[in-house]
Amino acid sequence: MLGTLHKIARSRWYWIALVLLGLSFITVALYYQYVLEQAPCVLCIQVRIWILCLTVVAFNAYLLHGKWISLGAHLLTAAIAAILVERSYQLLGTERGFIFSDCGFDLGLPSWLPLDTWFPALFRVEASCGYTPELMFGITMAEALIVFSTLLLLFSLALTVAFFVRRDN
Repeated sequence: MLGTLHKIARSRWYWIALVLLGLSFITVALYYQYVLEQAPCVLCIQVRIWILCLTVVAFNAYLLHGKWISLGAHLLTAAIAAILVERSYQLLGTERGFIFSDCGFDLGLPSWLPLDTWFPALFRVEASCGYTPELMFGITMAEALIVFSTLLLLFSLALTVAFFVRRDN
C-alpha cells in the first residue's frame, strides 16, 4: 500500500487528475449557476476560489515537476484541502442549522484581490446562505463537498507522508 502511495505521490498523472477534478467542480458549479439558475452564496464562492487554487497548484506541480516543487505542492494541496473541509463544514452547518452565522454578500477578500470585480461571472455572490442544491439521490452540494474535501485531505496527507518514504524494490 505504501509503495502504491509513493508511486502516486511522485507521479505527474496525479497532478493532471487533480487539475481535471478541479475543472470538473468549477464546471458543475457554473452549470448549476447558469443553467439551473441556482445562485451561489458567499461560502459557495469561497469554495470555488479554493478549488481554483487547488487546480492552479496541481497545474504548476505538473508543469514544474521536481522533488522540491512536488513536496511544496503536496503540502499546499493538504493545506487547501483542510481549508475546504472548514468551508464545507460551515456550508453544511448553515444548511442544516447547526451553525448560525452572518452570511452576507461580502467575500472578505483584500482590496488588492477583487476577484468578484475582475471575474464577476465566476466569483460574484448572488444569494445568501441557507441551502445548497441537490445533486442526485437526495445528496446536497454541501454534503458532497464535506465528503470530498475530507477524503482529499486524508489522501493529500497520506501522499505527503508517502512522498518521503523510499520504495523497496
